Amino acid sequence: MDKVPLVELRGIGKRYGQGEAAFDALKGVDFTIEQGDFVAVMGPSGSGKSTCMNIIGALDTPTYGEYLFQGVHVESLSRDERSILRRQYFGFVFQGFNLLARTTALENVELPLLYRGIETEERHRLARAALDRVGLLPWEHHTPAELSGGQQQRVAIARAIVSKPLLLLADEPTGSLDSHRSVEIMQLLQALNEEDGITIGLVTHEPEMAKFAKRIVMFRDGMIEKS
Repeated sequence: MDKVPLVELRGIGKRYGQGEAAFDALKGVDFTIEQGDFVAVMGPSGSGKSTCMNIIGALDTPTYGEYLFQGVHVESLSRDERSILRRQYFGFVFQGFNLLARTTALENVELPLLYRGIETEERHRLARAALDRVGLLPWEHHTPAELSGGQQQRVAIARAIVSKPLLLLADEPTGSLDSHRSVEIMQLLQALNEEDGITIGLVTHEPEMAKFAKRIVMFRDGMIEKS
């Protein structure tokens, strides 16, 4: 029996607006991500790369086409079902870190576990293990204001991997960092992919960052130009 891809997009389109004001952000995209892959999605602003990743992350829904996650049709799920899918199987890392300002690194990393109803002691154990994985365990009691930008992004990555997601989606994760910290973050993502087996989808406009991925997919005008 053939192995089912982790992610499979079949003829995915996304239209915003109606009539003459309608804009097609995606125009019939076919795209797969295999288990264990590390894919960098690139393209100019407005090319559809972030729209595509939002659909893969179940943050947005396609106007037409099919999206299968482990063979399950995501496009036909309800809002609540998509929310469960995100919570159980996805991890997200954004350019802006999205950490809670008044809580410690440890408490920030524990958040996804809190939503899952995991007991306090187990939450602490898993969150500390995730912080240790990104090299920040000694900073567990620091708030975001007491951490550098690179450290804050490491906390965000620890939060994204604490629930052991099948797919980690990173949207411009180095966009707010200098070149040295950017390389450190990409090396960390590469290690999570190669050593921990986490499948990663990365959106970036920086060729130097895309080189850390196993393959690069280029978007232009709502279509895949090269993969």
